[in-house]
Formats: sequence, C-alpha cells, structure tokens
Amino acid sequence: MMTRVFTWFLLCSSVWVFSQHDTEYRKTIDSINQAKWNVFMPNLDSLDNPHMIDVTPQFQDTIVVRDEVVLPPVLEQLPLTPFSLNQKKEEKRWYFFGQNNLVINQASFSNWNSGGNDNIGVLSKINYNLSYKNGKHYLENILQAGYGWTASTGQSNRKTEDFLNYMMNYGYDLGRYYYVSSGFQLVTQFAPGYNYAETPDPVYADRISKFMAPGYINAGIGFSYNPEENFQIILRPANGKFTVVSDPLLQKAGRYGLEKDGQSVRSELGAMMNILYRIKIYKDITLDNQLNFFSNYIEHPERVDIAYNGVLNIKFNKFISTVVSIDLMYDHDQIQRLQRKQTLGIGFSYSLGEKVQEKNNSRKVIKPFVK
Repeated sequence: MMTRVFTWFLLCSSVWVFSQHDTEYRKTIDSINQAKWNVFMPNLDSLDNPHMIDVTPQFQDTIVVRDEVVLPPVLEQLPLTPFSLNQKKEEKRWYFFGQNNLVINQASFSNWNSGGNDNIGVLSKINYNLSYKNGKHYLENILQAGYGWTASTGQSNRKTEDFLNYMMNYGYDLGRYYYVSSGFQLVTQFAPGYNYAETPDPVYADRISKFMAPGYINAGIGFSYNPEENFQIILRPANGKFTVVSDPLLQKAGRYGLEKDGQSVRSELGAMMNILYRIKIYKDITLDNQLNFFSNYIEHPERVDIAYNGVLNIKFNKFISTVVSIDLMYDHDQIQRLQRKQTLGIGFSYSLGEKVQEKNNSRKVIKPFVK
C-alpha cells in the first residue's frame, strides 16, 4: 500500500516539474514571435488613413480601350509658302521638301483572240522645294521635272511626258500677309518631240521640239498675297517673257510665236498674275490648281495668255498613290486654239523633308473599328 502511494506521488511531482519548464519555454517563444510581429506587420490602427503607392506595370504589348476614338494624323505634303514657314515653331533657315513618283505599265499577249501589242511604259516625276528664311526675307527654289515613254511591238518608242520647270522667287515680308515678290522661271523639256500622227516612225530630222526649243523664261517684280498655306496670289506688273528657240531647224516664222525665220528669241514685256489654290477634298485626296495670266503691254494687250495646271493627288498609303493631271493653255501668238494635255498615273510615291510626323507611341494599340 505504501509503495503505490509513493509511486503515484512521484509521478505527479514529475509531471508538475516538467510542465513548469514547458511554460517557461512557451513564454520565451511567444515573446520572440511578438517581437517579429511588431517589426514586420503593419500598424492596424493606421489603416484608416492609408498611403497608397501607384505602381504602373510595364508590358510589351498592351490593349488600350478608350472612351474616344483616337486616330493618327495623316502624312501629307505641306506647301512651303511664306505663310507656312511663319507658322513653324522651330527656328531654322533652310527648309526642304521632295516628292518622287514612279509609274510602270506593262502588257504582254500570246494567242490572244482579241488582239493586242506587247508594251511597256514608264512615267517618273519629281517635285523639290528648297526654301530659305531669314527674318523677313524669303528665298525659294522649286524644281519640277517629269519624263515618260512607252514602247510597243511594231512601233518606235514614244514620249508620254517630258517637262522641266525651275523657279526661283524672292520675297520680303511687308506685314498682313503681303510680300514684295520677284522671281525667275524657266520652262522647257529634255528630249526631242515628234508629231506621231504625221510621222509614225520618226527620225531626228522630223523633230518639232527639243531642249530649249522652245524654252520659256519669265522674270519680273511685284508683290504677293499669302493669307494661308493653301492660297497664294502673285502679281508682277513688270514682267519679261522670253521665248527661246535654240534649234535652227525650228526657227521659222509662226512657230512658237517667232516673227521671222532665223529668230532665236522673242521678247515680250507685260504683266503676269499667278494664282495657286489647293483644295483638300478628303483626308487623302487633294487638288492643286495653278492659273497663270500674261498680258503683253507692247503688242495686243487684250490677247491674254492663259495657262492652267491641275493635279489631283489620291494617296492610298505612304507609298502608293494616283496622280491625275491636266494642262490647258491658250497663246494667241502660237496657235489660236486651246491646247490640252492630260495624264493619269498609278504607282509609287515617296516624300521626304518637311511633313507632318506621327507621334511615336511605343505601345501597340488596337484601335476600334470606325464606320
């Protein structure tokens, strides 16, 4: 009996002793955990006024959905007139714009019942403008040129386009969009021309024109009015017009207004007016109009020479466009009938220099469909 009581007492004492040691260990562990909680966990009492940090994730590809439709600006050529140069924010003196067009046509036939001749045609045009601005002084240089030909089976190669037009104009700003204007212009062609209706297979002796035969030179002084970049009027009350025929074969009376055989230059003094008007029909369709008048002071001032040039530009994208041009001219001294020339070209176009630039956006944006 005494042995059982002693054993039970010893067991209870051991349990009590070990439980006391375990409590001390738990207190130590709990104090360590509490210290870590105080260091790493936020103060719950401060969450009623939290400080939020905006972290913007950076993704390589992002889909952006906007409340409003955002469309990029359309690349288009800007006329380098004094008005447009005055509107530019950057300060520089030289401005350049160039446009290049190339059209290639080709057709081939083999056992084709409807018939047809193999042919290939090429048409190329350039339009460069180099302008200088220094304070109220302006100087522009414009070079326009074009050449085209076609080759068909059974026919000689034929020109379809040939012109060279160089203009240099000086202007001084008088205020309120008025400018003192003086300038020089040369218009001619590159290669010999023929009348294919009269000479279907011509030789060089059949030529009716060539370089500087004829060549037209205009030089004068006056003023210009340029209230916006798409409209300009140039009036020169003192303007000399010179018709140059450098080929002796073509120096015959009545040809190109020459008054006698062997005459190489015909001089006229009169007034010249030039009107330029650019119409934006749609965002990628523009119509450039240029109308020129000249009246000879010395001989028959009522016989006004009239020349019109219209160019319709239709841009499909940055590189492909359609150009339709028409030229109308009436010069009583040359031929007392209306002269007309029309061309149509669909091909490649590339512009460089002054133009509207799209904003650079590193994100790829999927734009919504717009009717």
